[in-house]
Amino acid sequence: MKILNIKGLIVISLLSILLLIIYSKLIKQNQLLVEENLEIIEEDFSNSNLIKDIKYSSKDLKGNEYTITADEGEIDLNNSNIIFLKNVIAYIKLIKNNEIIKISSNFGKYNTVSYDTIFSKKVEIDYIDNNLTGDYLDFSMMNNLLIMSKNVIYTNPNNILKADVVELNTITKDTKIFMYNSTEKVEVKSKN
Repeated sequence: MKILNIKGLIVISLLSILLLIIYSKLIKQNQLLVEENLEIIEEDFSNSNLIKDIKYSSKDLKGNEYTITADEGEIDLNNSNIIFLKNVIAYIKLIKNNEIIKISSNFGKYNTVSYDTIFSKKVEIDYIDNNLTGDYLDFSMMNNLLIMSKNVIYTNPNNILKADVVELNTITKDTKIFMYNSTEKVEVKSKN
């Protein structure tokens, strides 16, 4: 009986050693394949950093969704988390009231980690029956904050408003409208 137990242990040990050798060779082969693929990817990346038909989507902890699309983008060579976009359209879907904010602009700068986005040139925001236009918009998903500046015009069914800056909290809807120069006044005109 003891001889069978010893023979069994030897066979199991040999099989284990054999399996370890085979497994380690497979891992080395896979590592070489991965390294070869990485080299190819890096080689392709260095030749071109343009991307066509971009779409990114994300959700915050409350379930609000942010989707941004662009005709094309270029990855920042100094920071691969930044993408410079052309012909940008973004949607912010607010779960609480099932509302959608649409943002469009000629250009954008998108951070793929923080989701912060800067929109520039012919920026337009459509939200329910409100419309904002301006030259520059800074959107922070983490802070739930839209800051529109430079030549801001706000219109709704009743009014037209001109200001230097409009800040909007996308969750609370708290809005600040002001001029850079404290001696200047926000211009408000009634459509009626």
